[in-house]
Amino acid sequence: MKPGFYTIMAAQFFSSLADNALLIAAIALLAQLAAPAWMTPLLKLFFVLSYVLLAAFVAAFADSRPKGQVMFITNTIKIIGCAAMLFGAHPLASYAIVGLGAAAYSPAKYGILTELLPPEKLVAANGWIEGLTVGSIIAGTVLGGVLISTKVSASLMSFDLPLFNTGVDSPAESAISIIMFIYLIAALFNLKIPDTGARYPEQRLDPIQLTKDFFVGFHILWRDRLGQISLAVTTLFWGAGATLQFIVLKWAETALNMNLSQGAILQAVSAIGVAGGAVWAASRIPLKSALNVLPYGVVMGLLVCIMAIYHIEYIPSIVLFKIGALEVNFNLLPAYLLLITVGWLAGYFVVPMNALLQHRGHVLLSAGHSIAVQNFNENLSVLMMLMLYALLIWLDVPVPIVITGFGLGVALTMWLVIKKHQANQAEYDSLHLIGEAKH
Repeated sequence: MKPGFYTIMAAQFFSSLADNALLIAAIALLAQLAAPAWMTPLLKLFFVLSYVLLAAFVAAFADSRPKGQVMFITNTIKIIGCAAMLFGAHPLASYAIVGLGAAAYSPAKYGILTELLPPEKLVAANGWIEGLTVGSIIAGTVLGGVLISTKVSASLMSFDLPLFNTGVDSPAESAISIIMFIYLIAALFNLKIPDTGARYPEQRLDPIQLTKDFFVGFHILWRDRLGQISLAVTTLFWGAGATLQFIVLKWAETALNMNLSQGAILQAVSAIGVAGGAVWAASRIPLKSALNVLPYGVVMGLLVCIMAIYHIEYIPSIVLFKIGALEVNFNLLPAYLLLITVGWLAGYFVVPMNALLQHRGHVLLSAGHSIAVQNFNENLSVLMMLMLYALLIWLDVPVPIVITGFGLGVALTMWLVIKKHQANQAEYDSLHLIGEAKH
């Protein structure tokens, strides 16, 4: 990899680390405000709303200047959202501002890979970026859980600056103040990202024309025989992944008798599996074999259904070992193994699909515009699935039924995608398109 690649990875890691830690802090802040339970999944919904509403415009912004500059500006927007939450704005509104920064950050983050690297490096690059992103999810989720824990938050709140009242007087606020510094670290790495030299035609400013251009790209990718398959898979993956975050927290509460801080750590366990699957795919799957991983999505959906039938009371509670204040019990091992396996399968099939979609988008469109189309689809899926999940929680549907419906829905959708790919191949072989040069 070129040297600038690792600077991009560092910037992505710290920015995503802060995003995920802030989600846990925002959930704690909602609990502090005695918000209803159905409002918790709306945090993620408000975060991804900008990805859908502003897709046409962030694409043009990402291609209007060097990607490092774009990443610095958009990371600054995240800092503003984090500060708003700290100084009393509603968590939903504040996290929406962070989502605005993330929506504009993403086309630059992924688009610069296609500018910097040849097609044959994209699977490995996506293994890196997904592995580090998942690593940041693990670290961010654990960090958020640790920062809101009683012992750590008490220590943070006891810290006073001379002649200055910080106004930080709750675990959530003390966590948010630390998270702001992580965003600042990401900003420093953003400033060091090299200019790849890629330049695009001057971007339009007319919002109507920008919207038209966006939907032209939207139709191009969905009509492409390889683009439509990879886009369908990544769209499903991100919608399912965002929903699974909250399902795991709810499952941890009802089936494993865990609080929010412990549930946040359990979330990180599944993310370890995703990171392992992503790294394995990056080392084993060439771009031309990307479509061979589709059946793993069906298996993943079916494995999720097993969560619905497990409860901590089925196995005796025996402490195996302790790491500080963290106890690892024998009756939690099945939950850990299940989440790691589900995560591994998810990481293994999404990384090649993501690389293939980026390659087809770069060939048919521009870097920023193709990633914006991808984000639009993926986050529209997130919105729809989170709204459905929030509705089910509001209706007080039992958690095992929610989990089973979720798992079967993922498995069925992946099976339909496989059938569509087989139908495409029956008409004519499109695999020769993988690796072709930009039009």
